[in-house]
Amino acid sequence: MPVFTHYSLAGLMVCSALTLAGCANSSVNSTEKTSASKEIDLTLFADGAFTQEPEIVDCETADGTATTCYKFVTSGAPAGRLPGSFCPRTITDGADAGGGWFSKDGTGDLVDITGPFIAGLSDYYDDDKWQLYDADTGTVRYTATEAACLGAARPDVEEQYMQNCIECELAYLEDDFSLTFLIPTTPIPAANPGRVRTAGIALDGTELSGPAPVDDILGAYTIAAFDDCGGHINVHQGYHYHAANGCTDTVDSDDGHAPLIGYAADGYGVYATTNPNGLEETLDECRGSTDDIRGYHYHAASPSENMFIGCLHGEIVRPAGGPPPGGQPPEGAPPRGAPEEPSVAG
Repeated sequence: MPVFTHYSLAGLMVCSALTLAGCANSSVNSTEKTSASKEIDLTLFADGAFTQEPEIVDCETADGTATTCYKFVTSGAPAGRLPGSFCPRTITDGADAGGGWFSKDGTGDLVDITGPFIAGLSDYYDDDKWQLYDADTGTVRYTATEAACLGAARPDVEEQYMQNCIECELAYLEDDFSLTFLIPTTPIPAANPGRVRTAGIALDGTELSGPAPVDDILGAYTIAAFDDCGGHINVHQGYHYHAANGCTDTVDSDDGHAPLIGYAADGYGVYATTNPNGLEETLDECRGSTDDIRGYHYHAASPSENMFIGCLHGEIVRPAGGPPPGGQPPEGAPPRGAPEEPSVAG
């Protein structure tokens, strides 16, 4: 997995002499770059994706392989746009006032979180305990403060924070918040497929997250709303994606392949679910396939499947150290075999 650390930028390790000057602020420049490289192409990341120039550092995979990694440091915010909207404010609000959520059958596109969707949750989930709005005023209950965000986005949700549409703001992150990704410069096929806790990094510099704990979220009678791009915010991960909804796609490739959306934790490319004609490739258990142009690569699952990839084909980086002082490790930080990140909001 990539190593994720959450700490002050002042505490970052000294930059390597192999710093890749100028790469971090380059933008997508042509479809030729998309199709020409089997390794990470730094020019495809959005302007502002990183808070410092990417560099190459020595690293060791969880399987004990000594190699080199790209070190990417990000701010926890998507480059080039502001997240939102998440939760509607009344039960009459339309789709423009809210974001999306997983469909109950876990397939297809995200469901629009409209006012009527919030009002109809009892029927949608066939459970009459749902009540995310005030029946007298039609006002939707959502996490309107930092305290409410923190109280609802946890595994042991207190009763006062149940029955909420959860939305959090980037302003709730610490002033020096950052995430560091360590991803092999050259993918190394693993002896056995690895479990996905963090899928990788999107081209806008934000995390492609592992599966959200949907049962815990729904069990607390909350909805951890995504915006229309398939992402949301928590204080441990910043803004992060749980669904590929087209917001980080590169331009289409010359050969009609699906667009690139980011890179997995093992360094292989992650592409959109379908090509421009709406067709999917034949994939292996990790949602990967191989061609002569891209080599081995992944295709993201459909938005409501609550995953990007099914497993990790390549070796991932050994975690370094533990959680930050006084903090909880972000999703993706536990070593192989450790419990999942407990944040209910995912």
